[in-house]
Amino acid sequence: MTAADVNRTILAVWRIEQPRLITGLSRMLRDVPLAEDLTQEALVAALEHWPAGGVPEKPGAWLMALAKRRALDHLRRRSMLARKHEMLTRDLEQEQLAMPDPDVALDDDIGDELLRLIFTACHPKLSREARAALALRMICGLTTEEIARAFLQPEATIAQRIVRAKRTLSESGLAYETPRGEQLSERLASVLEVVYLIFNEGYTAARGDEWLRPQLCNDALRMGRVLTLVAPQEAEAHGLLALMELNASRTAARTDAAGDPILLMDQNRALWDRLQIRRGLLALARAHELGGGGGFYALQAAIVACHARAVTPDETEWPRIAELYAKLGALVRSPIIELNRAVAIGMAEGPAAALAIVDGLAGEPALKTYHLFPSVRGDLLHKLGRVAEARAAFELASTLATNKRERELLRRRATETSSGAPKSF
Repeated sequence: MTAADVNRTILAVWRIEQPRLITGLSRMLRDVPLAEDLTQEALVAALEHWPAGGVPEKPGAWLMALAKRRALDHLRRRSMLARKHEMLTRDLEQEQLAMPDPDVALDDDIGDELLRLIFTACHPKLSREARAALALRMICGLTTEEIARAFLQPEATIAQRIVRAKRTLSESGLAYETPRGEQLSERLASVLEVVYLIFNEGYTAARGDEWLRPQLCNDALRMGRVLTLVAPQEAEAHGLLALMELNASRTAARTDAAGDPILLMDQNRALWDRLQIRRGLLALARAHELGGGGGFYALQAAIVACHARAVTPDETEWPRIAELYAKLGALVRSPIIELNRAVAIGMAEGPAAALAIVDGLAGEPALKTYHLFPSVRGDLLHKLGRVAEARAAFELASTLATNKRERELLRRRATETSSGAPKSF
C-alpha cells in the first residue's frame, strides 16, 4: 500500500471505530472529554506508526488497546485520587485479561452503550444546540463541517459551541451516567434530535467520496428502536423510528453498482424493503395512537410514507405531500422545509407555481451555500424551457456540493440540460 492508501485506510477505520473507542473509554474513566482526548491520541499514533509498519490485521483492536493503555497510564498518574484509581485500574486490568465483549449491553434502563453516552452529552446544563453538537462531534465522529451543514450554521459557530460544551462537562464534573425517570425524560428531546441528525448524515453524507454512510444509518436505527422501548409512551420516539425505517427501506435502490446516486423517481421500487416499510408504518401508527401525529418526526414520516405506499412514481400523492410540508412548516419555520414544499407543489401544480415559491426564498441566509437550492431551481427552470438559466443553476449547485458523488451528479445534470430533461431529486 502507498502512503496515501494507508492514510485513506486510517481515516476509514477511524470513522468506524471512533464511537466504540469513546464509549469504551468513557465507561472506564467516567469522563467524556478525557475519553475524547485519548481517542484522538490513538488516531495520532496510528498516523505515526501505520505508514511505516503497515495496517494491523485488526485495526480497531489495535486502536482500542492503545487507548486503554493510555487510559490506565492516566489513572496511575493522578495521585490525588490514588485509592479510587487503583481500584479502577485493577478492575480494568482484570477486564482486559477477561477480554469481554465490548458490545454487551449495560445493565441499566438504556442497554445501549452509545445511546447511553449520548444521554450523558445531552445534559440539561448544556444548551440544546450545544448538546447536539457535542454528541455529534465527540461521540458520533461527525466533523465540525458536517455538523454545521446539519444545523445550517457557520463552522465557527459550531466549533465554539463544542468547545464551550466540553468545558462545561469538564468543569461541572458531569460523569458518564445513566439518567433515569424524570432526568431521562428531560433529555429525551435532545437525544432524539441527535439520533435524527446521525441518521441524516448516514443517509446523505455531507462530504467525502461516498453518498451513503450505512453504519451511521444502522447505528441510528438501532438507537431509535431502543428509544421506543426506553420511552414507549413518547409519540415522537415512535415518529422518529418510523421516519428512519421508511427512509432506510429504500437503501438498496438509492445507488447503482458504482455507488452513484439514483434519484427517487428513478429507483427500482421492487428493491425497496417491504418488511422495513411495514415496520415504519406500524411505528407511525403508534405515534398517531399516542396523539403525536402532528409531531416533527411523525409529519416527516407521513411524507415518506406517501412515497412508500406508491407502487409507481405516478401514484405518488403529491398534493398530500405538499399539505404535510405546510403543516411541518407551520410547526418549525425552516427555509429547507419550504423548499421541499415547493418541490411537492411543482409536482402537483406545475413548475411555475413552485418556482414562485423558490424565488421567494432567494434571500434566506441559510440557503446561500445550500447546494439543493440552486438544484431545485435548475430543475424547475428546465421544465419551463429556460435552459440557459437551468444550466447555470446546476453548475452553481455543483460548486456548492461538498460530497463527491453529489457534485458529479449535479455536473451531469448541467450537461444534460442541453439534450434532455434532467431528473428531479
